[in-house]
Amino acid sequence: MGGQNAAVVGLGILAALLGVGGIVAALRTRRRRAEIAPTYGSTGGMVFTMVQLGCSGALLLGGVILITVVLLAKR
Repeated sequence: MGGQNAAVVGLGILAALLGVGGIVAALRTRRRRAEIAPTYGSTGGMVFTMVQLGCSGALLLGGVILITVVLLAKR
């Protein structure tokens, strides 16, 4: 594997890790905020959580796609 391919795989791994971290952070925030549900709900907390999950999922998917493209291009 050449240097450019290794760099793209590294970038894909980084994106996937950031995506997983974002998903975990969104879920942890949601669980913590359940204790103060009235305030959390009135400030749009659930919408924020869903947007954070969506963006993190897209980042995770992008990382997996980057890695897959590089590995399939080698064949």
